[in-house]
Amino acid sequence: MPQSTPIHTSILERIGGTPLVELRSVVPRTNARILVKIESENPTGSMKDRMALAMIEAAEKDGRLSAGGNVVEYTGGSTGISLALICGVKGYPLHIVTSDAFSIEKRDHMRALGANLTLVKSVDGGMDEALTRNMIETARQIRERSGGFWTDQLNNADQLGAYRTMGDEIWRQTEGRIDAFVQSVGTAASVRGVAESLREKNPDIHIVAVEPGESAVLSGQASGAHKIEGIGAGFVVPLWEPSVIDEIATVSTSEAKEMARRLARTEAMFAGTSTGGNVIAALKVAKRLGPDATVVTLMCDSGIKYLSTDLYKG
Repeated sequence: MPQSTPIHTSILERIGGTPLVELRSVVPRTNARILVKIESENPTGSMKDRMALAMIEAAEKDGRLSAGGNVVEYTGGSTGISLALICGVKGYPLHIVTSDAFSIEKRDHMRALGANLTLVKSVDGGMDEALTRNMIETARQIRERSGGFWTDQLNNADQLGAYRTMGDEIWRQTEGRIDAFVQSVGTAASVRGVAESLREKNPDIHIVAVEPGESAVLSGQASGAHKIEGIGAGFVVPLWEPSVIDEIATVSTSEAKEMARRLARTEAMFAGTSTGGNVIAALKVAKRLGPDATVVTLMCDSGIKYLSTDLYKG
């Protein structure tokens, strides 16, 4: 008989524990196998559920957030959706600062879950340093007026524990047979947290951070505008820790979008642009390592969040 599934007392209990799926169509036989952690199976369809829950629970524990308090954050969308889910369950009013640079689906999702939104205008729909800093400043002003708890994701180290847990999951799921981990850099907490977890178990695992080619600041290049939502703030983010990174890979917006479309067509993995960037970088690592190795990367979120954008529209 099939094993019965437990009855959960909260949707928050469904955060984490996501599966690994092997890519088949896009990986040449001479390459290492590539396993993708399907973070779209979190409740909001995003890996950000993990970090949002960690930030809120840490603030509850140390008294920064008390019953009835309100929460403030700036976000490209996925973190805001995750915070809206968690604040909705826990009863905290949420004010989100976001931008027209990010998909309408993300904004609508945040509103549907009860968040109040303030939009900061972008230049031609692009993500760059100026937009990031304008969103941060707007959130700071709202925090001063409201007296709420500002999760401040770019500076909040509470999220690292959530991604160390993800690293533990990857280690168990692969039974320790992992040679490289590849992840794009937004707050930098995910690549850092997973890397720290995996490196404790095997210091030889190769860690690759991915950033937009148009704004490759971690690689020492100039800041610029790109359209890979959720990554590439345009400056070196505070949680970036180069000591746990072996390699920085750059991927252009056009490459990332094309791979996301290819994943949908050939692997039936319906994901966003950052996932496309992850797989582009993972393929390069897999080619170097050869057929006896294993590379793990992340499906950061669901393509449903991008249906109105040029990633999938038309």
